[in-house]
Amino acid sequence: MNSSLDRIENGRGLNRRSFLAAAASSWAAAVCGSSSAFGAVRRHPKFSNYPFQLGVASGDPDATSVVLWTRLAPQPLDGGGMTDEPVEVSWQIAEDEGMTRVVRKGAVVARTQWAHSVHVEVGGLRPERWYWYQFKAGGEVSPKGRTRTMPPANSSPDQLRFAFASCQHFETGFFTAYEHMLREDLELVVHLGDYIYEGAGRDKQIRKHLGAELSSLDDYRNRYAQYRTDAALQAMHAAAPWIVTWDDHEFDNNCAGAISEEKGVTSAAFLKRRAAAYRAYYEHMPLRRATLPKGPNMKLYRRLPYGRLAEFFVLDTRQYRTDQPCGDGNKPPCEAVYDPRGTLLGRRQRNWLERGLAGSPAQWNVLAQQVMMAHVDRTVGEAVAYSMDQWPGYEMERRRILRFLHERKISNPVVLTGDIHSNWANELIVDFDRLDSRSVATEFVGSSISSGGDGTRAPKDLDKLLAENPFVKFHNAERGYVRCQVSRKEWRADYQMVEYVTRTGAPLVTRASFVVEAGQPRLNKA
Repeated sequence: MNSSLDRIENGRGLNRRSFLAAAASSWAAAVCGSSSAFGAVRRHPKFSNYPFQLGVASGDPDATSVVLWTRLAPQPLDGGGMTDEPVEVSWQIAEDEGMTRVVRKGAVVARTQWAHSVHVEVGGLRPERWYWYQFKAGGEVSPKGRTRTMPPANSSPDQLRFAFASCQHFETGFFTAYEHMLREDLELVVHLGDYIYEGAGRDKQIRKHLGAELSSLDDYRNRYAQYRTDAALQAMHAAAPWIVTWDDHEFDNNCAGAISEEKGVTSAAFLKRRAAAYRAYYEHMPLRRATLPKGPNMKLYRRLPYGRLAEFFVLDTRQYRTDQPCGDGNKPPCEAVYDPRGTLLGRRQRNWLERGLAGSPAQWNVLAQQVMMAHVDRTVGEAVAYSMDQWPGYEMERRRILRFLHERKISNPVVLTGDIHSNWANELIVDFDRLDSRSVATEFVGSSISSGGDGTRAPKDLDKLLAENPFVKFHNAERGYVRCQVSRKEWRADYQMVEYVTRTGAPLVTRASFVVEAGQPRLNKA
């Protein structure tokens, strides 16, 4: 699957209610309007340049269907370079890479309202199989992509191989980790957020963002396009289906519901910007129609079963959260940390999660989410400080989730986390005020793909940090991803690291490996 890599290498004055109504109306017109509303569809367009420069992708597979994605963008860094006319895009999916055994094909319309992006939900596929797919518009043909369906819901597959990653800052490093991930022959990739960064372009970086800090829909579209031109990222998208969720930088740093970290930003203005961010996110991700944004709202939390072996609960810890307590950053806990109204998930998502976990038939129940759940004291010595942006800042909800896992005897909970540009392997214990209390789940925190630049193998005061947090079994700040191999008997996690990202060519190193035995939520060094 190296062909893609080789080919690409070279609202002020609006109140909240009126804004939401206007945004929903605009969304409905774009998605549900008749074809006459868009004019005649161009079936034989001529492009100013190759239109598939952003590659192809697939995602959110189930046992019989998968989403196929592409976007027409002959001038990807300048608004896409398309006219306002709708364009017909044909697609096909086959059982072989040579595309000789085509099993499904069709045509869809790429519309300017959605940046000429294409999301095809292909059904009628066979479970647990590799497929290859391709798009065509006019006389131009896209790169080929490879995807895979999930096992049947009632089956017991032998194993699952996947990787999870997060935090890929274009300016601070190369995406070398994806070049290595491409060679892993994975069935899935789980991306836990910070797919883009919203800041203005800065001089003297490894690579430079185009434009100022993102605020408009065009701004966000151009930023996604800039990231999607990265050869390694594009090739990994073409190699396997992805399950995605966002964190904060897809919109704005440390966002919390409709509250900006910057003073003086009104809720209406913030929601207007969020509507642009969410729309651009959908336009560039292989997501199903069920996640279509409606103004500043987009329901991203969802379940994806891998037979009865594993169930992925994909969470959104940004859109519904209350404001960070005690101010942001690492702080001693203040009274607001223990406010039962404080939430990362919001009531509806939390209830959905608890119902889903209680009824899950899976051997392993996986929470794919953004911020660290372990109650880690981030200071050395007698003073204590916890991250107010992570689960410890919302202590009562964190305790509720862990208590639920314990009391309801949820089968083998595993938490996958991104966000903080460092690796952690944690045992999640029932009561973090009693460090000898029982572990009820495990948490694997992956570092960044490139955010933060070249990392370090041994952070400052590492031994003291581990001594004060005995449930933490591993921590470093190198760059890379975590590879997971899951069977009914055990979960193995390998921390796959590259030692530098400020230049190309870094080798891959397996820095640490842990095994969790089914029924025993403990981390064992492999």
